[in-house]
Amino acid sequence: MRDHVFLSASNIDRSIGFYAAALAPLDNINRLDYEGKDRPSGHSDLKGFGENGRMLFWLRHGSVAPDALHIGFAADSKGTLNFAYAEALEAGATVIHSRGPQPNYDSRYCAAQVRGPRWLQH
Repeated sequence: MRDHVFLSASNIDRSIGFYAAALAPLDNINRLDYEGKDRPSGHSDLKGFGENGRMLFWLRHGSVAPDALHIGFAADSKGTLNFAYAEALEAGATVIHSRGPQPNYDSRYCAAQVRGPRWLQH
């Protein structure tokens, strides 16, 4: 079951641009700005991404610990995976593992792993 993930970002505008580009091929480009000032005390502003009217991935301004989080997004085909991988690299990501089968997880599993641009990590 999945509900939501919060990711802190030191530069919200650049982070929105990166994730909008990298997630577009996966149809995760629905966006929502959630204003914390209208919510309970201490709630931060959030920049959401989701699909089918549901926001699942949120950015918030804050300190970044780049190795503290790993997020996986699902693609509906290898073609979509390849497109998302290319878009993430074009938007500034670097390769962790090239796209392709990863049978160490499952014989049917195919993935690409990227690390967000360095500026996302500071």
